[in-house]
Amino acid sequence: MQFSLVMKPVSRLNCYSIALQITSFPISLFGIFRRRPRFYTVATTEWRTQPNASSTNHLDIVDEFTTYCYQRDLSKAMKALEVMQKHKLWADSITYTELVKCCIANAAIRQGKRVYQHVFANGYEPKTFLKNTLVNMYVKFNLLDEAHLLFDQMLERNVVTWTTMIAAYSNSEHKYKALEMLIMMLRDGVRPNMYTYSSVLRACEGLTNLKQLHCCIIKVGLELDVFVRSALIDIYSRWGEVKSALNIFDEMATSDLVVWNSVIGGFAQNSEGDEALNLYMRMKRSGFRADQSTLTSVLRGCTSLALLELGRQVHVHVIKFDRDLVLNNALLDMYCKCGSLEDASFVFTRMAVKDVISWSTMIIGLAQNGYSRKALDLFDKMKSSGAKPNHITILGVLFACSHAGLVKEGDYYFKSMKKLFGIDPGREHYGCMVDLLGRAGKVEEAIELINEMKCEPDAVTWRTLLGACRVHRKMDLAEYAAKRVLSLDAHDAGTYILLSNIYANTQRWEDVENLRKSMKNVGIQKEPGCSWIEINKHVHAFILGDKAHPEINAIHEELNRIMWRLKGEGYVPDTNFVLQDLEGEQMENSLAYHSEKLAIVFGMMSLPKGKTVRIRKNLRICGDCHVFAKLLAKMESRSIVIRDPIRYHHFEDGSCSCGDYW
Repeated sequence: MQFSLVMKPVSRLNCYSIALQITSFPISLFGIFRRRPRFYTVATTEWRTQPNASSTNHLDIVDEFTTYCYQRDLSKAMKALEVMQKHKLWADSITYTELVKCCIANAAIRQGKRVYQHVFANGYEPKTFLKNTLVNMYVKFNLLDEAHLLFDQMLERNVVTWTTMIAAYSNSEHKYKALEMLIMMLRDGVRPNMYTYSSVLRACEGLTNLKQLHCCIIKVGLELDVFVRSALIDIYSRWGEVKSALNIFDEMATSDLVVWNSVIGGFAQNSEGDEALNLYMRMKRSGFRADQSTLTSVLRGCTSLALLELGRQVHVHVIKFDRDLVLNNALLDMYCKCGSLEDASFVFTRMAVKDVISWSTMIIGLAQNGYSRKALDLFDKMKSSGAKPNHITILGVLFACSHAGLVKEGDYYFKSMKKLFGIDPGREHYGCMVDLLGRAGKVEEAIELINEMKCEPDAVTWRTLLGACRVHRKMDLAEYAAKRVLSLDAHDAGTYILLSNIYANTQRWEDVENLRKSMKNVGIQKEPGCSWIEINKHVHAFILGDKAHPEINAIHEELNRIMWRLKGEGYVPDTNFVLQDLEGEQMENSLAYHSEKLAIVFGMMSLPKGKTVRIRKNLRICGDCHVFAKLLAKMESRSIVIRDPIRYHHFEDGSCSCGDYW
């Protein structure tokens, strides 16, 4: 009886292991080393063949297959696998694992399924780690049913098996199954590890489940693990519990950039830009260097606060990661939402790779800043480039049509979006069409469209109609729309005030009184208007009636001088935007010190002559402040940009980019 030597690669290097197998013919050891002058180690491996498969040809087939697998040559490996299948030969589990990884990397679903069939053919029983790899393959191919079927067939399941399935369901639409599998895992006597908990946390659909899991994590002592801690911060932030996220972060000194990124990103995603930027400064002082994820979150913080100058400073650091698509998209979004379309166009043009998010961001940015025609031209270029629009892209196109008064084009895209792009109209698309029709004075058609909506219209839809009714003096319809808004959002102070003014303008004082009583009973308090402006890297905030700013007296004096000059140019305060039962002088005084007026005047006092004044506002700009900004921009030959929750207003030479409709 002789012994044969079976060689296979043990890594991507030119190293081979040699396994001894019983054979009926001699093999020359000298001949092997002469043909393959490489390093060798001796090890025992699994049987590669059936007991009766012992020819030299069989050994060469398996050896050839093994080589192709480690070389990641999928095509040749699959051909060799078919030859092995024909001769009823098998390689070891490690080799198959390499082939499965190759299938995953190449998204080769058909080949992956063929490997699965071969591995389980003729009663061959692979090792558990190979089965885990196959489960993971099905998960990566988004074939959860096949993955779960293989999982159910496994007699031995370890923590990797369970964690793979839990992570798969956590990232799917069936998140509840991840929680169910965690319970089954515990009942099966398998102890979850940090990867299990960091995966299952993503499946929490409410704070109750999240807090229960948090307790379990503390009980097993994994709350300080970097993966678990980062996941906890992420999930608490997702549910708006940023204070809880910050408490977890502050429980111990952080020595990992991943955790810093989680807490900074959490605040940025919840529009807590100031705290996100404060945490970023803490991170820098702690000696950490920002990576792509950090800078993306910092840019989101700058975006939420409209901090253009700070965003430009961050841009300097972004240049180091010039090819990062996500980071470039965040930079593009920041410039668009800060109203700097020149910078946005520069970034967009230089992007080597653009995805649907890049195109959509630029289209929406152009539309919201009043460049509707350019937005539609860019949409045509997007289609020519081969990029496929998504529902956000179409939303930007409809927004552009709305603000350019392109009723025919907007109607075409809305009615054909399903046929052209396979996108069903959503509530936001209907809202854009209501806005489009309302701007064009087709209020009755807008109501018909609302009644035809497949989904229930929300408060935003009715509020859009209300705005159109106010502009076109459709008072009866305005009252109807206002009541529908209040039925869906009983605490909308702006709608209460608008409805009260509608009643007052038509001398319906009894209705005014009843509405006031309703406001009092519900506890309605109008959110105070607040405006921000960035001056020399510092943010200054202004609120109506607030005298906390150190230069407020000088600002009031300058504002009074400007108001006097504007009245000489024909400016008349528009009192339709305050409660109508105030005395005339009271109404004018109420309008005079709106937060955006204070911010604009402070900007003109503080910035060099000719520099654009950029304001961020928490509420929609009122009509009187809109007229004030237009006239002031013309009188001072100054550009003024105001960003409110609805859109961006670029005031230049006595006109606004919104066309006086917002």
